[in-house]
Amino acid sequence: MLEIAKTPQPSYYAVIFSSVRTESDNGYGAMATRMNELARQQNGFLGIESARENLGITVSYWKDLDSIRAWHAHFEHKLAQEKGYQIWYQSFTVRICKVERDYEFEK
Repeated sequence: MLEIAKTPQPSYYAVIFSSVRTESDNGYGAMATRMNELARQQNGFLGIESARENLGITVSYWKDLDSIRAWHAHFEHKLAQEKGYQIWYQSFTVRICKVERDYEFEK
């Protein structure tokens, strides 16, 4: 299902995760589904958007930096991060940004 995250009025934070995957799945799909479900349960989580072709980009939205830190340190998320380093990603970059303005259009 394609959906743009419904976020509150700014300000809030965005975590932009850009990645290049390795060739094989090795459980990636199941873990990605689990991380999506788990992130949605975290305090301060506001929404998520993701797209993948050759380059994957996932943007998650958070109430504040403390919420982002807590998610980064979550036990299951740490396990996923380790597998990412070991087998799932050729490369990735994480960027954390403060959203100060947004606007939307919909037909």
